[in-house]
Amino acid sequence: MKPVFVLLVSTAWTLTAAQYYYQGLMDYLENRLLAIEDRMQFWHEQSHRYHTELQDFKKLTAEAIDALSKEHSLLFKDLDGAGHRVDRVEREMDYVETNTSPRACANKADKVVEQGAWGLQESRGEEEAEEEWEEVHSKVSDCVEILSGIRSVKILKRVGSPKGMWTRDPRSSKVYVFNGTSGDDIYQFNSVRDFSSSPGVSSSRQIRLPSDWSGPGSAVYNGSLYYIQQEDKTDLHVVKYNLMSGSITDIAMFPVEGRATVYNLNPEIVADLAADDEGLWILYAASESEPNIHLAKMDPATLDIEEIWDTRCPRENAEAAFIVCGTVYVVYNTRLASRSRVQCLFDVNDMVISEEAPLLYFPRRYGAHASLKYNPEEKQLYAWDDGYQIIYRLTMKKKLLV
Repeated sequence: MKPVFVLLVSTAWTLTAAQYYYQGLMDYLENRLLAIEDRMQFWHEQSHRYHTELQDFKKLTAEAIDALSKEHSLLFKDLDGAGHRVDRVEREMDYVETNTSPRACANKADKVVEQGAWGLQESRGEEEAEEEWEEVHSKVSDCVEILSGIRSVKILKRVGSPKGMWTRDPRSSKVYVFNGTSGDDIYQFNSVRDFSSSPGVSSSRQIRLPSDWSGPGSAVYNGSLYYIQQEDKTDLHVVKYNLMSGSITDIAMFPVEGRATVYNLNPEIVADLAADDEGLWILYAASESEPNIHLAKMDPATLDIEEIWDTRCPRENAEAAFIVCGTVYVVYNTRLASRSRVQCLFDVNDMVISEEAPLLYFPRRYGAHASLKYNPEEKQLYAWDDGYQIIYRLTMKKKLLV
């Protein structure tokens, strides 16, 4: 009986201990769950607060963006109005400058032609004066026109690099495009219309030259291409290339000292070839220390130098130049591209006196001219301005003494 009692007591004690153990475990688990629930409740409250703050911030941001959008719209309208006003002011300036152009820094021939002719009439009589006038006039060509203004501007398209050159042969309708500042290829189009309607230069005829051309200072004249070739820092060659036969017909070395650039604002142009009613010309700098632009008349058939002049037009701030009837028009600008202007001219025939020299402004466009090529048949300039191809139609007048 006693062992049974002991067994019962032992069993009861074991059950009681197990009950206490499980009860404690349950209490622990319940406390942990309560703590987790409290933490979840805290996280929920924090999340709700953050969500509320985010919504408030989003609302404030939307209001600020809406206000900024309205201000941007107002500023855009103001800027658009200011742009229209600036354009109108520039057009008015163009009109005023065209009609009341101040005197430019033209080449002063000391009015030799004018004063000499009248002086001869007063001192020697009509017969001797007539003979002297014939002697003076024998040096003057039949071309008697001088630039008086820009009649219209046509922006044809934009193709190629910021700097380049395009021109048209005065004796044909073909257009030639020189993309960049050097290379051994050019692009030929049948007409200005074909070039204007083309998507680029891919549809043109590509002409591969036997040597590289240097700088956008080439010229096309009477079926031949004249371009500058400079193999090192001293030797400068003028190359004549027949566009029909596709071969070089002549090469002439041009005497220059060092690699002096003709235009200070376009250092890629070591020499600039030009063609007008009187033939082929080349603008260059005799040396790096020479402050003025020099001019030479060349025989287009043999490339012989016929005569050389010092134009007395400074290279400093010069952008480009072109020649009309033996008169050089030098275009100037500033380092930060502004409005290009003809501020200096030189007439090889000494027929343009200082009173005739207009300070002519080009309409404000995109940047600065990389090249200006005159076509004597059309009396217009083919310009390259920051990758845009532009045509300037010119107005002419007779020289004063003719």
